[in-house]
Amino acid sequence: MIRSVCASLLLALLTCLPVWASDQTLWEQSTLNQILKRGELRVGLEAGYMPFEMLDRKGNIIGFDVDLARLMAKSMGVKLTLVNTQWDGIIPALLTDKFDVLMGGMTITPERNLQVNFTDPYIYIGQSVLMNPKHRETISSYSQLDDERYTIATKLGTTGDIAARRFMPKARIRSFESEADATIEVRSGRADAFVYDLPYNVIYAARFADSVVHLREPFTREALGWAVRKGDPDFLNWLNNFLRQIRDEGIYDALYRKWFENTAWLKNVAG
Repeated sequence: MIRSVCASLLLALLTCLPVWASDQTLWEQSTLNQILKRGELRVGLEAGYMPFEMLDRKGNIIGFDVDLARLMAKSMGVKLTLVNTQWDGIIPALLTDKFDVLMGGMTITPERNLQVNFTDPYIYIGQSVLMNPKHRETISSYSQLDDERYTIATKLGTTGDIAARRFMPKARIRSFESEADATIEVRSGRADAFVYDLPYNVIYAARFADSVVHLREPFTREALGWAVRKGDPDFLNWLNNFLRQIRDEGIYDALYRKWFENTAWLKNVAG
């Protein structure tokens, strides 16, 4: 009888071995495992998206995402390397292993989710409008810009670009490589308005109050998430638990207040 029970247990163990071996292989290939072995966390972003990531006067990348990335690397016990990447090539850069995680304030969309996996949302935003002051007295809503008389500036490949084309189809849409190029068009009068993320527009309007008008009411609601390569459940699990822990401990709220409610850092921003 004892021999029969032992044989059954051995058979059950052998049956589980292929599953265990498969799980172990998955872990060996995990980005998280590679980060720990390398001793380095590589984070992809595009400096210029206030207050998430931007350059200070010394050329260092600072911002909300950067502080979160530093905490992340500290929790892993590894060094942090920031990989500054053009937005229109940032997903291909992730997929070709130029960095480990994309933390550049990316909106979670079904189209992007076909290429990458996203963590739980770490912040919610919406699109708003920066406008040339000449329209201060005549335009009070984004919907009034849906007219062929108006030129709308956007940043190429962003949800602001998508929103402008969706909500203002009658207007002339001009897409630019950077936020700086698009906002200069508005301030100079060559474009009537710029459609972009609310946090950036709030900060920009505070910096250039004399040359832009901000229609603060967002007309979309978007969840932002960190992106990782597909087929990596261990890394995704770790990132979600990291986010949950810093929220529970109040660390997230402290960083949010630092970057979104306090503008003291503006004096250190380049440009």
